[in-house]
Amino acid sequence: MSTGRVLVAGVGNIFLGDDGFGVETVRRLAAHPLPADVELVDIGVRGVHLAYQLLDGYRTLVLVDATARGGEPGTVYLIEADAGPVESPVLDGHRMGPDAVLALLATLAAGTGGSPPGRVLVVGCEPASLEEGIGLSAPVAAAVEEAVGVVLRIVGSDAQAQREASPC
Repeated sequence: MSTGRVLVAGVGNIFLGDDGFGVETVRRLAAHPLPADVELVDIGVRGVHLAYQLLDGYRTLVLVDATARGGEPGTVYLIEADAGPVESPVLDGHRMGPDAVLALLATLAAGTGGSPPGRVLVVGCEPASLEEGIGLSAPVAAAVEEAVGVVLRIVGSDAQAQREASPC
């Protein structure tokens, strides 16, 4: 059953350069005041953990991750993802991207009677390098604050919509 909660999950591997974008963005978000119904979590590479956590029921999921779409490194994207049924996932505990997490979630929800979040958004950033190494490239590091702002706008507008939808 979906609740009124929002989960903001930082995804990525900090040992692969810009793949640590989601983790760093969530770390910086922790310094900001957030609505009471918003949970921040550093998932890192624990995609299976994220899928199981989502079975607890969330209204909205915001995934923050490096997202290669062919743009200039450091470009921030806001993507509305489909939270519906997806092809069966290939489980690889070391490399579960958001698409595999959502597919696993759909499978787990069907088996347990749970439900995936009603809305799934991805705040992504075009990486410059996903090579081994710790630390973000200059363009991706510069994009973290922009991504923080995007997430803050999302959770703020989501909270406002919830207040307007609730009976007084």
